[in-house]
Amino acid sequence: MRTTPQRRRSRYPVRIIVAAVVMLLLHMGFGGVTASAAQMVRTQGGAVSAVANVSTHQFTVSIGDQVVRTMPASMGKPGHETPLGTFEVLEKDRYLVMDSSTYGVPVDSPEGYRIDTEFAVRLTWGGIFVHSAPWSVDSQGYENVSHGCINLSPENAQWFYENVQVGDTVVIVD
Repeated sequence: MRTTPQRRRSRYPVRIIVAAVVMLLLHMGFGGVTASAAQMVRTQGGAVSAVANVSTHQFTVSIGDQVVRTMPASMGKPGHETPLGTFEVLEKDRYLVMDSSTYGVPVDSPEGYRIDTEFAVRLTWGGIFVHSAPWSVDSQGYENVSHGCINLSPENAQWFYENVQVGDTVVIVD
């Protein structure tokens, strides 16, 4: 009877080794690597979470317990305050038309709007999102000018959209 030689199993699963190499390449700045940090850590069980700080105008994203990106943001202006609390990402829309008439404010009123947005991450069914807001970039990091959403620059909104998943957490604090 012939036996097949047994392969010795490595103490380190291949995906952990590959993840470590990719993370090292990303850290060193090699341009050909495109996997996001969140995707790499997610394979190891890390969760993405974010904290939006209304008073400091900052949006901080962590993977597991490590901060990976802090971004300037703008949140709800007086009368349209961003709600505080812990929210779960409900859905993501690459493109979304936001229309104030959906919550009773006519589009043609002084506070009305109908705008095309990108990289919209829904936090509430009442219409609170994290999204790209190129019109408020000059205010991001300095003042709150939105109708309640968390505004990010197009680049930062795209990064967040690509790294967050439905079910991840966003905590909004004052």
